[in-house]
Amino acid sequence: MTSQTLKPEYDEIELSSETFWSRTVRDRDVSFAALREQRPLSWQPPAYGTLMDDPDDEGYWAAVRHEEVTLVSKDDMTFSSAPDLGGVMFENVPEQILRDTQSILTMDEPEHGRTRALVASAFNPRQIRRIGEQIQSQAVAIVDDLLETGPGDFVEKVAKRLPLWTISEMVGVPVEERERMVVAVDDMVGHNDPEYIGDRDPFMCLLGGMGELHDIAQNLIDARRSAPQDDLMSALVQAEIDGTRLDDEELRSYFVLLAIAGSDTTRNTTSHAVKALTDFPEQKALLLSDFDRMIPSAIEEFIRWATPVMTFRRTATRDVELAGQQVLAGDKVVMFYGSANRDARVFENPWEFDISRSPNPHVGLGGGGVHYCLGQHVTRMQMRHLFRELLTRVPTLTVGEPEFVVGHFMNAIKRMPIDF
Repeated sequence: MTSQTLKPEYDEIELSSETFWSRTVRDRDVSFAALREQRPLSWQPPAYGTLMDDPDDEGYWAAVRHEEVTLVSKDDMTFSSAPDLGGVMFENVPEQILRDTQSILTMDEPEHGRTRALVASAFNPRQIRRIGEQIQSQAVAIVDDLLETGPGDFVEKVAKRLPLWTISEMVGVPVEERERMVVAVDDMVGHNDPEYIGDRDPFMCLLGGMGELHDIAQNLIDARRSAPQDDLMSALVQAEIDGTRLDDEELRSYFVLLAIAGSDTTRNTTSHAVKALTDFPEQKALLLSDFDRMIPSAIEEFIRWATPVMTFRRTATRDVELAGQQVLAGDKVVMFYGSANRDARVFENPWEFDISRSPNPHVGLGGGGVHYCLGQHVTRMQMRHLFRELLTRVPTLTVGEPEFVVGHFMNAIKRMPIDF
């Protein structure tokens, strides 16, 4: 037996089963809180999943405190995101799917820096201004429609619309392809949710969604190479640094990442934030009392409270000590962002929704380091414009109890009734 297999017993508090992830966020935090206090790095059995069985998977180290989550996030030399080592997803995912869907998320240096620089060069000031103008007009139109059609499902009528509309407009997805894009994103994100997939095979559900997004992306790539327009895909196709450009595979993968991360992050943060403003009416009143002054800190609390992405993993490239435990080269370490964002060592009264919270070093968009969220400025713009329209034009808006997507990746709300 090698030293690599000499692991401790699995922790008595388990974080890997479908049963655990079917609980509410508050109920799950009972387990997280006990581990934060007693065993901030615990050895856990392999995560449940539907995509890939790995008989050699021994388990993973669970990082549940803010301190360890940020340490792992920032030390990309020790904790790798590379797909050949397992990538960043909690469950086991085939390497090729990671490469086809995760883009810069599953790259280490120097490949990560090269690709990120090319992508970032496409987000020039003119593109950012154009995106901001689009978001503002989209937020107005969404609230116009809400006022005209009346109450219903908040996710369908509001939260879902803005991010996918924004991505479609900024990238250049044709109007006739946008519903196809919505379905494909839902297929990829909902592949672990029994209600969503029905009698479909989860792996084929994810694979089908990926194929649809790749097809939409390739059509865009081909069109923009021959006839560039004033959109992000044209800028990405033309982006060049030292004679290097993104190839079609890299462009397709980035498109999938943009479609999923760019839509679900804002969609779910918006839904959780509206529910929090309903449950904490004094915070809603405070935000309305001076919207322009309060909205920057409110958005940070929206993100902390929602923690839209719940887990990411890394793989140790060398032996290292973390939280008093010996992590060996090849060990998986999973970061639990929701737990880190309820760490009482960092956040006073963490289960209190406080839009004036300062400081607010949340890890709702990642824990720092080279993999910080490239689209975080767009996310904040979307929320600023949407909540301005919602709160000033529909001040009596409230929402009911949400129904959640079952899974361990996105803290996703399926549907939530709205009234005003």
